[in-house]
Amino acid sequence: MNNLTLIIPAKNEDESLPIVLDTLENLEIKTLISLKEDDIDTINSVKNKKNVKLFFQSGSGYGNSLKEAIEFCDTEYFCIFNADGSFQPKDLIKLYKLIKNNDFVYATRYEKPGGSDDDTFITFIGNKIFSKIGNIFFSLKISDILYTYLMGKTESFKKLNIESNDFKFCVELPIKMVLANMKYDCIPSYELKRIAGRKKVNAFKDGLLILLEMLRLFLIYKILRKKLIK
Repeated sequence: MNNLTLIIPAKNEDESLPIVLDTLENLEIKTLISLKEDDIDTINSVKNKKNVKLFFQSGSGYGNSLKEAIEFCDTEYFCIFNADGSFQPKDLIKLYKLIKNNDFVYATRYEKPGGSDDDTFITFIGNKIFSKIGNIFFSLKISDILYTYLMGKTESFKKLNIESNDFKFCVELPIKMVLANMKYDCIPSYELKRIAGRKKVNAFKDGLLILLEMLRLFLIYKILRKKLIK
């Protein structure tokens, strides 16, 4: 898998990130950690790790950290991988087997034998609702739309012109992907309890932003369809 780069967004992850990197040592994968230049504790925690590069984002926000790092990526494939220990490295093999015939492959906690030790009741319900909206509005067949354990072709990602700098990234990517008629697949995955730290998502504030983004993209989609019909 030397044509694959793991994109690890990190913000104050000095406790968990070194442990996560240790679990990846035996894999032939490039690793790019995307973080702010002033996150000194996280930087110091991984400075002795091998085969790891640091990418300093110029903007701010979760989505910005990801899109800037993926734009910088120079391998054929990329995979978003959490710094908190909740993603299982063994799923990388499953994702990689499918990516050659797809533009993107998504992991989902809501297909058997998937599951989660970190999902809360609120995030579970919210994810189910947003996944259903994605299906109704865009015929998007992803059961776990907010779960960003995904692998993609770097070239395909760059064609989507992702704009979101915050957690709206989670829905903008799959929606634009399906509107561009790109191929995708899903695999079940089991999310582990995070090693340290708290969720950085504000369930209500970010949930509202995500809903508004889905409505915005739906209106754009409807307008474009009308123009094509005419």
